Amino acid sequence: MKQSQLFTKTTKSTPKDEVSKNAILLQRAGFINKEMAGVYSLLPLGLRVFNKIINIIREEMNALGGEEVVLSALQSRETWEPTDQWSDDKVDVWFKTNLKNGTELGLAVTHEAALTKLVKEYVNSYRDLPCSIYQFQTKFRNEARARSGLMRLREFVMKDLYSFSRDQAEHDKFYEQAKEAYLKVFKRLGLGDQTYLTYASGGMFAKFSHEFQTVLESGEDTIYVNEKKKIAVNKEVYNDEVLNQLGLSKEEMVEKRAVEVGNIFSLGTRFSEALGLNYLNEAGEKIPVIMGSYGIGPARVMGTVVELLADDKGLVWPDSIAPFKIHLLALGDKSEVVASAKKLYEDLVKNNLEVLFDDRLDLTNGEKFAEADLIGCPWRIIVSEKTLKENKVELKSRVSAKAELLDIKEVVSRLS
Repeated sequence: MKQSQLFTKTTKSTPKDEVSKNAILLQRAGFINKEMAGVYSLLPLGLRVFNKIINIIREEMNALGGEEVVLSALQSRETWEPTDQWSDDKVDVWFKTNLKNGTELGLAVTHEAALTKLVKEYVNSYRDLPCSIYQFQTKFRNEARARSGLMRLREFVMKDLYSFSRDQAEHDKFYEQAKEAYLKVFKRLGLGDQTYLTYASGGMFAKFSHEFQTVLESGEDTIYVNEKKKIAVNKEVYNDEVLNQLGLSKEEMVEKRAVEVGNIFSLGTRFSEALGLNYLNEAGEKIPVIMGSYGIGPARVMGTVVELLADDKGLVWPDSIAPFKIHLLALGDKSEVVASAKKLYEDLVKNNLEVLFDDRLDLTNGEKFAEADLIGCPWRIIVSEKTLKENKVELKSRVSAKAELLDIKEVVSRLS
């Protein structure tokens, strides 16, 4: 991408009515645009990051054995009444609307009941199980107070996976595999060192559910971390009884603020019994299917990465989800600089390297450097009269700020 052709522009001004780091920086850098409180549009740079996050999650869900679908956002009353989730008294974040014939519909806040209803059409025998189905789908939640940028939204994409098992042992096996898959996801997203498997309330179907909490000063949750064992306990279940069950002691735990970036929990047979999802076992007996639910919000992950890694100059993206791996800057308007930078751009692209090429001639060097810091690509290549005198370019890391002069051909092989 040539920056002269990039649709969005950066801005120096702080967006109005924003206090969170992620909302401020992502708008200033031209990654997102605020439509209203809790609703943001993804612009070209933001969409590149968002899609990379989704692709990492997708790869790990596929490796787990998940099969991808997309369910409808419009949901009927009949789907949700059997599980007692339609009434606003029970679920108070529904957005609801009416068809012209008066039929009441809801915009999905989640999809457990909807997918259970769908799976019922295809699962009849023990031979049809186990299975796991997932999607990346837009959810709508009528939050009373949307805040913290991408961390709490009224409209957002969720990766929700649901598992369907014949018995508890089969469910437990998949559940443990899902834990490991989630830890792989967060490691690949650049959050691994600060993200903890966190024990939380399991509701009526299990002793515990599990959250994945990233330690963050601006986080809404309080967790207690055992750094040696790399596990944590949510404040809601933090007591001596739980610690004893987990083989932990209060002396080992450190209180931290954190943000929840994912969760997994057992559903038991709540949805299968309510909606009639059964299978026939080998003896011909009708048995309710045991279910689990596993969620990650890609936009929340994106906001968390910004909150955790950004510095006072701007965004800092891990290689795995950066909009571009390289930001190539041509300094000045001298013909030899422009020609060399263009040739290097073409060589980098030929080597399948993602490059944002700042080819604009109407900006000062300082303006280009400031924009590069704000956008936050992992590597910066600088082509200038000074570097070309030695037939070299400058390669600089956005993370460490370490810079070195390299031969023009060498920089391509280094980054490849």
